[in-house]
Amino acid sequence: MLSDNPAPSDDLVKDTTTANFRQDVLAESMQQPVLVDFWAPWCGPCKQLTPILEKAVRAAGGKVKLVKMNIDDHPQIAGQLGVQSIPAVFAFQRGQPVDGFMGALPESQIKSFIERLVGPLGPSAVEEILAEADNLAAAGDMGGAAELYAAVLSQDPENVAALAALVKLHVEVGDLEGAKRFLSMAPQAKANDPAIAGARAAIELAEQAGSLGDLADLQRQVEVDPADHQARFDLAVGLNARGRRGEAVDHLLEIVRRDRNWNEDGARKQLVQFFEAWGPMDEMTLAGRRRLSSLLFS
Repeated sequence: MLSDNPAPSDDLVKDTTTANFRQDVLAESMQQPVLVDFWAPWCGPCKQLTPILEKAVRAAGGKVKLVKMNIDDHPQIAGQLGVQSIPAVFAFQRGQPVDGFMGALPESQIKSFIERLVGPLGPSAVEEILAEADNLAAAGDMGGAAELYAAVLSQDPENVAALAALVKLHVEVGDLEGAKRFLSMAPQAKANDPAIAGARAAIELAEQAGSLGDLADLQRQVEVDPADHQARFDLAVGLNARGRRGEAVDHLLEIVRRDRNWNEDGARKQLVQFFEAWGPMDEMTLAGRRRLSSLLFS
């Protein structure tokens, strides 16, 4: 289950050892800057600094990475760099240390430190973070996606794209209460934003599907009586909840084809709710709308 404060993704934040330092820091810094956080379990300021570093790195959306090194277990690299007190943070770029600081700095100064390396973290950076989060979600990395969406919200608490995405992630893992908590964070002025409307529809569909019984029974009912529109309708809702969206669309379109006026145009209205939950540019939404239009206007 996703938490309201997702843990860092290993792709952006990781621990390293003396043996792995060359790969995790020197090699990685050829692609983007890598921050190395030298710390120890007994260091109080380290415990204050590390979460702020992680948050700032997540907010940068892949422009910089963070590698943490426990100097109690791995003192050699810190010794070579002349680290005499911790926390100590070094920025590596193209295989070389290029900047650094000592002590627990506030978040604003850490952000400025990162911006010296990668440039301003403005709106374009937010768009890049959202795009990367969408890619992680599509690949099934729900925790990594949630981490990046949360990073956007830490910078912009009213970002409806990030809020809606977190709602849908929680719906997908079956945490409707968590989904509702994130939906409640949406500003009232943006309650009808398409992203928020889609998130609300996703929750409603999940609740609707939760009241259904065994889909196998519904499938048998439809096979025995193809004109049992209620069974076909319920089957479509259940199939959508299980990710079988194409089959769900097929069944609702079949109801529209057989009886457009059934249940006060209920099948078409359900399709529209599917499209709202999936998003206007989703491939299944676009295909479904084309098929529905073809059916209605043929």
